[in-house]
Amino acid sequence: MKKFDKERVLLAVAGPVIALVAAIALTSVVLLASGKSPFEPYSLMLQQATYSDVQVLIINQASLYYLAALAVAIGFRMNLFNIGVDGQYRLAAMMTAVVGTHIALPGVLQVPLLLLVGMLTGAFWAGIAGVLKVTRGVSEVVATIMLNAIATSLIGYLTLDNIWGVQVGNNNTTGVMKKSGWVPGINLGSNVGEIYGLVFLAVLMGVLYWVVLNRTRFGFDLRATGASETAAAASGVDAKKMVLTAMLISGAVAGLSGLPLLLGDAHSYSLSFPTGLGFTGITIALLGRNNPVGIAFAALLIAFLDKASPALDYATPVAYEKEIATIMQGLIVFAVVISYEAVRVWGLRRQQKRVGEELAAAAANNNSPKEVAAR
Repeated sequence: MKKFDKERVLLAVAGPVIALVAAIALTSVVLLASGKSPFEPYSLMLQQATYSDVQVLIINQASLYYLAALAVAIGFRMNLFNIGVDGQYRLAAMMTAVVGTHIALPGVLQVPLLLLVGMLTGAFWAGIAGVLKVTRGVSEVVATIMLNAIATSLIGYLTLDNIWGVQVGNNNTTGVMKKSGWVPGINLGSNVGEIYGLVFLAVLMGVLYWVVLNRTRFGFDLRATGASETAAAASGVDAKKMVLTAMLISGAVAGLSGLPLLLGDAHSYSLSFPTGLGFTGITIALLGRNNPVGIAFAALLIAFLDKASPALDYATPVAYEKEIATIMQGLIVFAVVISYEAVRVWGLRRQQKRVGEELAAAAANNNSPKEVAAR
């Protein structure tokens, strides 16, 4: 591997590693300040990860996080901040559950239909922000935040008894979906659990994300527009069209985020359906540096913190608050931003130093700067 390649790998890995170390160190300081051991909580959570049932929970949760993070990453690659993934995913899950409750087709048609409904709903909701941005210049950050709130109210309205809702106890639901729309998973036994069948969809989406962004003209145009709209426009790319397209694709992927849980386990949408998935996806996309492999590791890490932390409440002789994991996740966000900027500045200085050394060597050998640049 060339020296430049080694430095590039180092720069890619340094940010996440520094962020994790900083988050652990700061969390340990919080534990010390509260008079508790700064090491035992990590040991307890790592012990949980050795249990098969917890491993299944982590994989299942990571599949949801991975899809949500991919949706965020698509926006990031276009220099767009899609904060509306949470609203897009919840509205898509609700509409998918409604269709799955009222339509019964053979499984070979029902499942693709439900996936399509989820993608179209998410794309439609994100497309509103995209249209506002390209036609009126409205920031996608403001638009998607407002759309999250509207989605919450819309879901509450559509799940009323006189619309599509089915009252179950004190909870409004969409009713149980037809069994032809249930996606079977990998059953590892009654004591272990079942891995969602749509975990493989998350893997497929990660592969498609990498291929489209790195091996297609569309991916090049998307990345070029994100880097500089004016430069992209000069090369013949319609920047506004790319912004709208990126928002639609981001929303479509967001619409898939809740389907592993919906089609693999819950089989109904209710007001107790998980929230905050989109915001967690932002953390994961940042930690994974918008790279599909990096996002996968980050999704597994955050899912591990979520599913292993409940054991802290039952630790003996001293119980720890499971919110420690939440604190760590929040600190990761701050650490990621700071560490990435520090690594970027360090990498820039390394590059400037290397160019300076090459120019100095060229001057000593009576070579022109153009010859150095050509090399």
